Amino acid sequence: MSQELGRLEDLPQDYRDALASHNLVPLWPSLRGVLPPDVPTRQTRATHWPYQTIRPLLRKAGELTPIEKAERRVLVLANPGHGLDKMQASAAIYLGMQLLLPGEWAPSHRHTPNAVRMVVEGAGAWSTVDGEKCEMVRGDLILTPTGLWHEHGHDGSEPVVWLDVLDLPLVHYLETSYHVNGGRQTVNPQRGERAYARGGVVPSPVFQRSSKAYPMLRYPWADARAALESLAADQPDLGAVQVTYTNPETGAHCENILGFYALMLRPGQTLPLPARSPATVLHQIEGSTEVQVEAQTFTLAEADTCCSPGYTPITLKNTSPDQPAFLFMADETPLHQKLGVYEVR
Repeated sequence: MSQELGRLEDLPQDYRDALASHNLVPLWPSLRGVLPPDVPTRQTRATHWPYQTIRPLLRKAGELTPIEKAERRVLVLANPGHGLDKMQASAAIYLGMQLLLPGEWAPSHRHTPNAVRMVVEGAGAWSTVDGEKCEMVRGDLILTPTGLWHEHGHDGSEPVVWLDVLDLPLVHYLETSYHVNGGRQTVNPQRGERAYARGGVVPSPVFQRSSKAYPMLRYPWADARAALESLAADQPDLGAVQVTYTNPETGAHCENILGFYALMLRPGQTLPLPARSPATVLHQIEGSTEVQVEAQTFTLAEADTCCSPGYTPITLKNTSPDQPAFLFMADETPLHQKLGVYEVR
């Protein structure tokens, strides 16, 4: 079949006007735009957000805007390919760096987009999610799934920063994005990371399993790091030392739209990742990593973040010859799998 299709300007103006007057559009002039050959059209660009650039601007935001005027004091990591006004890192991923100062309380609310928090800096903050008070320690992953009440507070003495990762672009596109404000939550003593502290065993009092959709809300970095080191020691020839943050009751991804992972690069290791359909976000927890995406190369220092478009191979290199590097990853895999478009090339 010929690749040359009729153009809009090939049609008589009166015919085009007649179509427009009835809210009709001819498909064939735009068909290649929405169904291009071989590789999708992607607006997501490979982009690097150095934390040392973000940090002073985020601290300045703390001076300029009190929490009462911000509700959530965040600088959005916007991908220029989507336009800064869209506040998107990729088609389905929103990223933001959030600052909470000592003594502040970000009030309780719930919303339809799913969110996670990856703690970047500081100590003494906490998030209460669905009545469970989650300590926020550097490297921890904390879930705030769709519809669950959550609030943030700070009892420490130094500013705390975390990376927000939401599926907001997708939920907004579907015209289902909204929030509801609430009051302070009543805290219960239960903590999912204690109940599900050992892999392969789950609580089952009197043979009953948990009915919670999200039984575990805090994934401590100490546990994830130990799992990666144990995996590396157990399988010294394993190329990619990677773990997935999962729902401990079901084994599925810990949230239903975006996937979250931790990756360890051995000292000096170079790791090629295949081209996959979902866009990928990388955030450096420890060490330093050189990231090659298409024709670009980024060097991630600790707390740096970058993203890569889908259908694009990525090469990671630990820049240290004697220390491991640890990264947090987020991608759109669960969404692509549910839609039946997930692909590894």
